[in-house]
Amino acid sequence: MAVEVTSPSLISTLPGHTYTDAAIFRAEQERIFEQMWFCAIRTADLDKAGAWKTVQIGRESVLISRTRKGEIRAFYNICRHRGVKLCMEESGQVERSFQCPYHAWTYDFEGKLVAAPNLTKMPDIDRHEYGLAKVHIREYLGYVWVCLAENPPSFEEDVMGAIEERLGDLEAIDGYGVANLLVGRRIKYDVKANWKLIIENFMECYHCATIHPELTEVLPEFADGLAAQYFVGHGAEFGEDIKGFTVDGSEGLDLIPGVSEDQDRRYYAITIKPTVFVNLVPDHVIIHRMFPLAADHTIVECDWLYLPSVVESGKDVTASVELFHRVNMQDFDACERCQPGMASKVYSKGGVLVPSEHHIGAFHDWVSSRVGDVQPSGEDLLGLAPATAPLEQRAQVVVG
Repeated sequence: MAVEVTSPSLISTLPGHTYTDAAIFRAEQERIFEQMWFCAIRTADLDKAGAWKTVQIGRESVLISRTRKGEIRAFYNICRHRGVKLCMEESGQVERSFQCPYHAWTYDFEGKLVAAPNLTKMPDIDRHEYGLAKVHIREYLGYVWVCLAENPPSFEEDVMGAIEERLGDLEAIDGYGVANLLVGRRIKYDVKANWKLIIENFMECYHCATIHPELTEVLPEFADGLAAQYFVGHGAEFGEDIKGFTVDGSEGLDLIPGVSEDQDRRYYAITIKPTVFVNLVPDHVIIHRMFPLAADHTIVECDWLYLPSVVESGKDVTASVELFHRVNMQDFDACERCQPGMASKVYSKGGVLVPSEHHIGAFHDWVSSRVGDVQPSGEDLLGLAPATAPLEQRAQVVVG
């Protein structure tokens, strides 16, 4: 039940328990993360045959690897014999196959069962049927997207459609050549907050004048409280004296050649449900990928992507990275401050959205359409994953 609203300037939010309750989060895992296209890894992270990475998607561990033919494959990271996890680390490299550390069932890069103790004495075992369970994949924008659903939803409608809905047409992103850019910096953030709080924060700019001084200096219109996502096709314009999308407004790096004149000196933000943010500026692209682990715990991996000439020449990207890194830290700190309040009796029916945040209501409606029928269990997960260090100490530079 939502908070009662008496002013037309306000609309209600989701109730507090949707950010803390165990049953709600389990339903989100099952009905959202495990049913939709999920942006898992940067394709270039698998740079050779046998390279692999594991990602947590909902309740499942997924193993993504590259075959000898250079193709990407994804499987449930589970041995078909007794259910042991094949790969316990986040990434690695194997020469010929994946072997279970328990009973040595062995699978090739296509997932086929190729060896096991005494396997020749069991000729009735179909090596394909008992191979690794495959996961649907798509490659787009230079990332591997996976879907655990038996019958995946339309990638064109859910993923590409989100970009088209935000920018007005798909061609608007083509000029950035995102798939051909290289990772200049990757930072992993350990955020003690619900994934929905992070999405809501990214979608609005009512908070920008309060907590983002560097960002509003570069994008002055953000100080007025309307985010770029509020308008279809709109990109926030750089300030008159701003030379680049950098922490101090100084000159940026090599411009992406395909960026149109209309897109130059503008910032575009896109939310792709359930867990991806795309940020476009003339000389680089920033991609956020979220991995919700608990009702109050989300890992966010953020990639700063530049032209190959910028990365390969070793140009200093610090000024451009630092701007959005500060924005991330400011945003995630705000989300962590919100999280405890979600369990307060004062917020049991939720809060309110002001006019510049009304578009978040569509996101809330979408969440409700997926899990709105789930009754809260009363099992509050808040506090089960306490912060062990300040946020700035939990942000880890992975690449760059």
